[in-house]
Amino acid sequence: MSSSHGRDRAHRPDLRRVRAALPRASAGVVDDYERHLTLERGLSEHTVRAYLGDVVLLLAYLHGVPTTDGEEPSGVTTTLEDLDVAVLRSWLAAQHTSGAGRTTLARRAAAARTFTAWARRRGVLEKDPGARLVAPKPHRKLPGVLRLEQAEAALSASETGAGEQDPIALRDHALLELLYATGVRVSELCGLDLDDVDFERRVIRVLGKGNKERTVPFGQPAERAVRAWLTGGRRVLAVRREGAGGALFLGARGGRVDQRTVRRVVHDAVGSVPGATEMGPHGLRHSAATHLLEGGADLRSVQELLGHATLATTQLYTHVTVERLKAIHDRTHPRAR
Repeated sequence: MSSSHGRDRAHRPDLRRVRAALPRASAGVVDDYERHLTLERGLSEHTVRAYLGDVVLLLAYLHGVPTTDGEEPSGVTTTLEDLDVAVLRSWLAAQHTSGAGRTTLARRAAAARTFTAWARRRGVLEKDPGARLVAPKPHRKLPGVLRLEQAEAALSASETGAGEQDPIALRDHALLELLYATGVRVSELCGLDLDDVDFERRVIRVLGKGNKERTVPFGQPAERAVRAWLTGGRRVLAVRREGAGGALFLGARGGRVDQRTVRRVVHDAVGSVPGATEMGPHGLRHSAATHLLEGGADLRSVQELLGHATLATTQLYTHVTVERLKAIHDRTHPRAR
């Protein structure tokens, strides 16, 4: 964990308390904005929470509402109409002084711009001050990925455990195989239903960010693992809860599996491989994308498979691949040094 990230966590305010302390008019605007993000834009719960958290902090700064214990109110009376680019810049400067890193500052600036643009369209603000706001670009870190043999080792160990026909082991192996085969997000995996799987065509129907649907293929190992889970594991767990529903993957008590469980499964499976990078489901997604590109897949196809809105996001994986190729060249080529 970076030092800046650690400071951010250490000074994280109670956003529910801060939101409740906002003036009534601003609190109402935040409520309207939340409905916009959730119902009109169809963003995930996690994304909505992140956007709202940054907006609440911004409005708390505008109104002088304390965000940490012991902090005194500013005593300055302001309204939303006072929100201008000077306030936005001052807010980001205060965030930087308190230890926020470049990535955090960039995210909060983006959240502020999104909010002020919406507020202008809704008539809450006469002008859009966020349009003039410039923030530092975040550091784009290369994602940690597994080597191909490490991914195979993790899946092989999982398959060995599933061989004992334990329902949980069958489930864990199936979700690992499907995660790696498709590169879907953990939220997308947990949201899969039985009728989202087409074994005849070997594809799954995925509901991604912004409620955008896409079809993603999977291979024979994932098919075998999912079939084994359905015949030998799911029906056992389903009887533990009346009306388990149509979820593809179930938790130990028979309900739909949650993201925390999937993260633990991936973390444990990858952790069993000597020398492997510690990671969760997102790391497995990174690994799948990297291995696709290394295997010859074109960038546009990988973008479609992963459900990226822009090609720029997918292009990050090309840097991973190039760095890995350079490392292999440096290690093996007789004239590399």
